[in-house]
Amino acid sequence: MQPILEVHDIHKSFGAVHALRGVNLSLMPGEVHALMGENGAGKSTLMNILSGVFPPDQGRIHFKGRDIVLPDPAKAQAHGIGLVHQEIALCPDISVAENILMAATNARTSFLMNDREVRARAEKVLADLIPIPVDEKVGDLPIASQQIVEIAKALTLDCDVLIFDEPTAALTDTEAEALFRIIADLKSRNIGIIYISHRMAEIFAISDRITVFRDGAFVDTLMTAQTNPDEIATKMVGREILNQFPAKNPDLTAQTSCLLSVRNLSDGGVLRDVSFDLRKGEVLGLGGLIGAGRSETAHAICGLGRKTNGDITMHGKPFEVGDYSDSIRNGLVYLSEDRKGSGVFLDLSIAANITALDLRHVSANGFVRHKAETTRAEELGRLLSLRCENVSQPVSSLSGGNQQKVAIAKMLSVHPEIIIFDEPTRGVDVGAKSEIYTILRNLAADGVGVLVISSEMPELIGLCDRILVLHEGKIAGQVENDLMTEEEIMKLASGIACQSTSQNIGQSMNATTGGMAS
Repeated sequence: MQPILEVHDIHKSFGAVHALRGVNLSLMPGEVHALMGENGAGKSTLMNILSGVFPPDQGRIHFKGRDIVLPDPAKAQAHGIGLVHQEIALCPDISVAENILMAATNARTSFLMNDREVRARAEKVLADLIPIPVDEKVGDLPIASQQIVEIAKALTLDCDVLIFDEPTAALTDTEAEALFRIIADLKSRNIGIIYISHRMAEIFAISDRITVFRDGAFVDTLMTAQTNPDEIATKMVGREILNQFPAKNPDLTAQTSCLLSVRNLSDGGVLRDVSFDLRKGEVLGLGGLIGAGRSETAHAICGLGRKTNGDITMHGKPFEVGDYSDSIRNGLVYLSEDRKGSGVFLDLSIAANITALDLRHVSANGFVRHKAETTRAEELGRLLSLRCENVSQPVSSLSGGNQQKVAIAKMLSVHPEIIIFDEPTRGVDVGAKSEIYTILRNLAADGVGVLVISSEMPELIGLCDRILVLHEGKIAGQVENDLMTEEEIMKLASGIACQSTSQNIGQSMNATTGGMAS
């Protein structure tokens, strides 16, 4: 059998940055070929070349037996190459159905659009994934649902090759499993799939071969069945990664002083009587399926969302916020799951991003003092081991891991006592993940209260001292110590354990949080 797609000696530069240095890749019909590498290794650059976003500087693309040129995405789709973008590429002001069927709508010959047909086709595609109301405006959906729409849009294309660039970064295991079933079906129809992900477990579960890039260069291609995660990680970063998760706080007890106390929090929608405590120096996890209310909990606490009922105290004193600026002044900050949408300002400099929440300390008479801004940014950059040429370069020029460090530095600029991290390592490679975990643990060691919301159960288990699990807007229970397993988390998240173990959960939570109600 001949490859359906081959790339030979592809080079691509952006100014002085060499994004790709003579890379090669082949894809067989009906194969899932995983492409792995750290952020900045060149994976997404190659995928953008294959999808016609921009041309290579040098090299050949050989598709279905002949060399082709891909001047734009429409040409790539016409050849039969589709891409599920890592960053959401949807129109926020139109409906789910219109986004999913956008390519078909643009290709129609009729002047008028058949709304009923568009809705029916969209519902059929989503039925195999996760049902989402097709009339809802995409901009009103959470990030995870937008990612599902992005995937559904690609599935409507008549493709011989389908590229998935970090498709599960915002999805929980349930949503990811639905996607994997679709990928298995695509394989059975001889569609070739290039799959990019930083999640080792899913790479080894669904791929046939793995190719590794490092610093824009090809490193190796291996049969998945003949390698292991440690070997792949070593090839990705050029060094062995040991102890990805730093040690937890051994001195944390139920008597450790409470920083934040939440009681009976509701938002009139998803959340119902959410209660928990966050202790000084603790890394507390918040898990649950998409739609369970994880981000809504954070938003209600810090003034980014509605709170219709409940009491929040910080150091035992009422914590009342009208909006997010009040939360910042009171020492509680929130790092969004949508890094590029609301975590950083991509077109501004690193320095401008880092000092954005604390302009009063780098300004005078209404003007930013650029020397003070630069000094503050460089201090925090060194603290977080930020990799950049200088702090005047735009954040868009950084890798995903370093963009996330800029977002964290922005939070630290206001000296917070509590930081809520929503999906802190979304779209971040294995090396950068380890660095971010160390940053979070160091913050906790300095007495900061850290609340981590994550869809990755291994991340919650490896990083957190305790994990609270939400189910349908309520805290179903918590896990810690020997109960901190994926099975126990999933039982709570899916509602299986809510009834049968509620009494034990309540006793455990009272013992460890000084009487916390759920």
